[in-house]
Amino acid sequence: MAEERQFAPGPAEGAGPGPQSPDGAPYKRFSPHFQRFKRKVCRFCTKQISEISWKEIDKLTRFTTERGKIMPRRLSGNCAKHQRMLAAEIKIARLLALMPFVRE
Repeated sequence: MAEERQFAPGPAEGAGPGPQSPDGAPYKRFSPHFQRFKRKVCRFCTKQISEISWKEIDKLTRFTTERGKIMPRRLSGNCAKHQRMLAAEIKIARLLALMPFVRE
């Protein structure tokens, strides 16, 4: 005869009440322990800048990391339109040797 296997209890079978706060109350999804993040707004949209130039190196270096990589949208806060324009201008500045490809 086949032996019956013993499995660990699942979430519905005696798993316990779940995570709890220090005062003993269960955590809720929108409890004060979880903070909502503030949405970043595009700097170019707020200032109504329509063109980004490769000549403005100081502005372009704000959107690169210390290693020389282009910062992603989620970190820089740019909209998709301005992020594409910014990336293109950074690449032009790199080709003209105004900005380094990699910093060490």
